[in-house]
Amino acid sequence: MKTTKKIGLLMMSVILSLGYASAQHTLSLKGNVIKPSDRHIQYVGRISFKNPERPTWNYPGTQIITAFKGTRAQLLCKPGSGYFMAQIDNAEPFKVAFRGDRDSVVTLCTALPDACHTIRLMYAIEGYEMHPEFWGLVVDGPVCEPPALPARTIEFIGNSITCGYGNEATEAGDHFQYETENHYFSYAQLAARALDARAHIVARSGIGAYRDYNGPKTGTPNTCMPVQYEYTGYATDIKLRQQPGFEAEKWDFSRFQPDVVCINLGTNDLSTNNYDVKLLRQGYQRLLRLVRQHNSKAKIIFLCGSMLNGKELDIARKTLDEIVENAHKDGDAEVYRFDFTPHNGSLKYGADWHPSLWQHQMMGAELTSYLRSLMQWF
Repeated sequence: MKTTKKIGLLMMSVILSLGYASAQHTLSLKGNVIKPSDRHIQYVGRISFKNPERPTWNYPGTQIITAFKGTRAQLLCKPGSGYFMAQIDNAEPFKVAFRGDRDSVVTLCTALPDACHTIRLMYAIEGYEMHPEFWGLVVDGPVCEPPALPARTIEFIGNSITCGYGNEATEAGDHFQYETENHYFSYAQLAARALDARAHIVARSGIGAYRDYNGPKTGTPNTCMPVQYEYTGYATDIKLRQQPGFEAEKWDFSRFQPDVVCINLGTNDLSTNNYDVKLLRQGYQRLLRLVRQHNSKAKIIFLCGSMLNGKELDIARKTLDEIVENAHKDGDAEVYRFDFTPHNGSLKYGADWHPSLWQHQMMGAELTSYLRSLMQWF
């Protein structure tokens, strides 16, 4: 039996014994504590390091990567931080949870071969209600040099589709639950892994280019993506603003300069019959100016998501075509368009008619093929 299979079986036994890896305060914390500020930890995503020992974030897809020599590891987070996907070496990834009021410790692996192992963690959900914090890792040996991060870089700007809303649900009639949202299996991360690229995610459910879901026809100018894009996290989140000492943290764009930016918006703007196409066009143009201002060398791709159909799909495609055409006229030749195949139920639905895991797989394959050709990433 291969080592990776052995590791997978060992981790599965841990999951079963801990009740799907829920945190247990009875676990021993004896060992080497790897603090969040340790240089051996690699981070991917828009993360606030105002407190370097309590880094926090909002967006799905945030990654924490490190390596250690030993046989076991535990993850420390603020209680209620939510769900992560964890992977040890090349074994199958598995989900771990911080949901209880006192849950702060999760065992990731135990009884591994005494060797150097890589730990990869990805935040699987949207954190605008959870306000997750990473508190470190406890291992039974010394840290090792983590693997180098991929050189290729992608930024995904999007809504619930990019987040992976309800992709683990089994019926279209199911409603949103954090338990069934898994960004790890979203089209964005599937494409990033297939292309060996590092991805930053700026996405939240319900957000639009000018009008969030079911917002007024005049738009939601204080919460739409052109506002959120400039901040490290959800700068307009009401609960966040109510916290003592809150100050919206502007994102430092020098920390991440993507090779390509994929923008997948418009579904919420057009999802209820109360929209203004002219204002939608202006929202797209405003966002394009911001993205280009902060990413002068990136290729920018406007994606048309898979949930629209009929009249609204035609409007979205026509409007995006106009945005790209005008950008080219204005001298920006590195703005592009790509359409996902609209879903029709043949690949089933996730919660609230969102893409299923199978639909995300198809979307990921479609985008991978397009990006491979556009970026010459072979």
